[in-house]
Amino acid sequence: MTRFRQTLLVLLLTILSGATVAQNNTNSPYTRYGYGQLADQGSGNSKAMGGIAYGLRDKYQTNFANPASYTAVDSLTFMFDGGISMQNTNFSDGTVKKNAKNSSFDYITMQFRLSKWGAMSIGLLPYSNVGYTMASYQENTEAPENSANTTYAGEGGLHQLYLGAGFKIFKNLSVGANISYLWGDITHTRSQSFPSNSTVMPLNTATGMEITSYKLDFGAQYTQALNKKSSLTIGAVYSPKHKLNNDYTSIVIMGASSSSYGTEYKDVLDATFELPNTFGVGFTYNYDKRLTVGADYSLQQWSKTNFGVVTSDENVRQDFNETFTYCDRTKISVGAEYIPNLIGRSYFAHIKYRLGAYYTTPYYKIDGKKASREYGVTAGFGLPVPRSRSILSISGQFVRVKGLETNMVNENIFRVSIGLTFNERWFFKRRVE
Repeated sequence: MTRFRQTLLVLLLTILSGATVAQNNTNSPYTRYGYGQLADQGSGNSKAMGGIAYGLRDKYQTNFANPASYTAVDSLTFMFDGGISMQNTNFSDGTVKKNAKNSSFDYITMQFRLSKWGAMSIGLLPYSNVGYTMASYQENTEAPENSANTTYAGEGGLHQLYLGAGFKIFKNLSVGANISYLWGDITHTRSQSFPSNSTVMPLNTATGMEITSYKLDFGAQYTQALNKKSSLTIGAVYSPKHKLNNDYTSIVIMGASSSSYGTEYKDVLDATFELPNTFGVGFTYNYDKRLTVGADYSLQQWSKTNFGVVTSDENVRQDFNETFTYCDRTKISVGAEYIPNLIGRSYFAHIKYRLGAYYTTPYYKIDGKKASREYGVTAGFGLPVPRSRSILSISGQFVRVKGLETNMVNENIFRVSIGLTFNERWFFKRRVE
């Protein structure tokens, strides 16, 4: 009966995560640029600890941000991990304030040992999210009939299905790699109308990007015992730059799309998209298996990637250059986890208390300038599931996105993330005497 309940919960989590994939999970106007908002590549414990992951080694939870960590799982364990998030966002540009609520699929992964020296992981993760709607009115005082309403909208995102493995090279040194199938669609539209001039036809333009490619990630971790109670783990990750296979289309509709008077022009264009070189380093210090503190630093070299489109349409080229103008992205994260008493009888003594913070810069430019800065503080709990090694991770995150120009949008985000890790001895065989 216990095994049946576990299996049922896994299936329910899978269904819930799959349903959440289809939901719009962002309303940020900043997702108009690049591939949109890059997803947080962290599991439930990482989210509550400021996003640190490169040096994390935990045999009770997955860590797909560094594939070298897979070797931490013991030989009798099968782990199944999934997570979702819900958030409330307040937007302000100095004059107008808006509010939006969203939910999102975060990750779903499996992890298990292959041998004494190797382990494997499989999972589905979001890579980026696009979702926004903006409207503006351009008043022409000299010629009111030429005043225009313009609406911008975008949707879609990129996803990755990965297969990874980690191996122990020496007792204290592990290496690993993930290979991912990367795919997704992103659509941007612009609709312009002239409400005071019926002789001017509406103009609708749309660009669509379809990606089908791959992504590689490599990682390493080294653990050194400092004394009988403490140890230090140093981690590093690297993702190489490479070109993405894509289909890029441009559609222009003169007049109403539902009318016989509308005229549609569609072009399939030769466009270049790439993923950047990514470097990351981090460490965790562990004391008495009860206290863990750590820090991460990552650099994505977006400024060195190649982007471009071949077209004779100057408007299409201008829109492309406005959407895909990049700069390097950096992120600094710090975090901690504390367990009061590993052998205590009280349930509260076994709860994992987590805290963290991070700072990051965007990877895109707006009008040739860096657009914003992002700050976040995080806190949460790892709640043990009674009579099992499974963990329910709950975290709260407050995020501030600060526009660097007076006319840019500021965002205040409160996000709640829930992750459930099934960690059971599925490969254990009981001996009957």
